[in-house]
Amino acid sequence: MLVGVPREIKDNENRISLVPAGVRALVEEGHSVLVERGAGDGSGISDERYEEAGARLGSVEEVFAKADLILKVKEPQKSEVARFRKGQILFTYLHLAPLPELTASLMKSGVTAIAYETMIDSYGTLPLLTPMSEVAGRMSILVGAYYLQKTTGGRGILLPGVPGVPPGDIVIIGGGVVGTNAAKVALGLGARVLILESSPRRMQYLDDIFGGRVVTLASNRTHIAEALRRADLCIGAVLVAGARAPHLVTREMLGGMKKGSVIVDVAVDQGGCVETTRATTHSDPVYEVDGVIHYCVANMPGAVPRTSTFALTNATLPYVLSLARQGFRDAVMSDSVLRPGVNIYQGEIVHPAVAASQSLPCRDLMEMIH
Repeated sequence: MLVGVPREIKDNENRISLVPAGVRALVEEGHSVLVERGAGDGSGISDERYEEAGARLGSVEEVFAKADLILKVKEPQKSEVARFRKGQILFTYLHLAPLPELTASLMKSGVTAIAYETMIDSYGTLPLLTPMSEVAGRMSILVGAYYLQKTTGGRGILLPGVPGVPPGDIVIIGGGVVGTNAAKVALGLGARVLILESSPRRMQYLDDIFGGRVVTLASNRTHIAEALRRADLCIGAVLVAGARAPHLVTREMLGGMKKGSVIVDVAVDQGGCVETTRATTHSDPVYEVDGVIHYCVANMPGAVPRTSTFALTNATLPYVLSLARQGFRDAVMSDSVLRPGVNIYQGEIVHPAVAASQSLPCRDLMEMIH
């Protein structure tokens, strides 16, 4: 199989979908890899390193025209969608639930679209979303701490506090991978941390791993509103796999927040869990609503590509090898983890949560490929 690796073109997206070690693994199995020139520059990986690993370098036009399997990091932009051809396989983060135009374009293109973020393993976890959720969760506290400075529009709060001055208050909505990693960094800074979580079992887990150093509360409208009134920094860490994130923080709740407080909505990829969220970019990351700073960058890990690229490709490579080795049909038939990653096949939506989020019909993938 010919595997294509284009350069990412989303605003300040510096990651790349395959590192030289992955190229070598594919080539050793007899596959060919075509990498767009300069695609690894943002992650500090030179063209020469890809060539040494056995890849061939080419233009973006060549990559999309010749590759059977396109590996990306972020959802395809308009210029990329126009390059897809029927029967080609796309493997990337898609986050289609809040993107009906992209969904329609991919359906029309005839590409088979597999999303990293909807693959689920036997433990009910998301193996290809987890590494980037870890990065984004940890980054969210550092970003929030920066925008709490008066010079960046915030309240002028130092999250750890100092002797004689109490630390800042951080509210994390959602106790999954993002929320847990945010809490680790927040506690490391010395902030006071409250996690709102809907699952009693998850709250027990969080209490155990943090040794009672975080406060947990059942996530409901009343508790969220009360918590936000005390918050200096709120982290939106809600995820429903494949579906649009629910709006748990309403516009009305912003009125009760402190002026100059900060919201970092990590759920922005799935539409955001804050009613006032709109996607921003690394070039223009923040905006203000009712005196509250919103940071809603939809590709946060792209800012730390040396860490993110290697963390992501460690997780994706086994599935890339499976697709290249077996082809789409056999790989999906044999791998129950890869199967729920398929969002679009033969012009049809085959993931129930994506279909439901856009009020569109959903076909059964297994019926279609048998």
